[in-house]
Amino acid sequence: MTEAPAGEDAEGRVLDAAEELFYAHGLQAVGMDALRTASGVSLKRLYRLFPSKEALVEAYLRRRDERWRAALAAYAGARPAGRERLLAVFDWLGTWFAEPGFRGCAFVNSFGELGASSPGVAAAARAHKDAFRRYLAGLVAETGAPAHLTDHLLLLAEGAITTAALSGAAAPAHQAREAALVLLDAA
Repeated sequence: MTEAPAGEDAEGRVLDAAEELFYAHGLQAVGMDALRTASGVSLKRLYRLFPSKEALVEAYLRRRDERWRAALAAYAGARPAGRERLLAVFDWLGTWFAEPGFRGCAFVNSFGELGASSPGVAAAARAHKDAFRRYLAGLVAETGAPAHLTDHLLLLAEGAITTAALSGAAAPAHQAREAALVLLDAA
């Protein structure tokens, strides 16, 4: 197999292929040969970059976490601080749920597949959920609502993600937003 021109980032191409294939098909269903083909990177180079599939899965999850949280923060950050910014989280979720190929949370999916046998995958999933919780806690603090509201809103968001993945509909984001508004008003 011929490698792509040297100027292209082989690691980035492998991670792009991993993100597309792992998210669409699952971690265990995608082999290194499929990643080689999709990325245009030789198997030898792929293993130099990522000595094992587990190392590649962990790198994929780290990059997905960074991208997911950055996209959410950019969307919500464009809204006025306070309630609007907090509720924008649920609006962003609805946009994400409506994307073609939405399959739910990559971290929950990965944990379900390999969390029991891969400490790295389990750690990446926990780190992602902890970071999301911290982000929500900051938004809750901006509203002046009690800190305990964070966990309630986290459960609404996580439940919406799972429900949207199972139902194939974006409506759970709107429903979770309405429930978040009730909680905010009650706080």
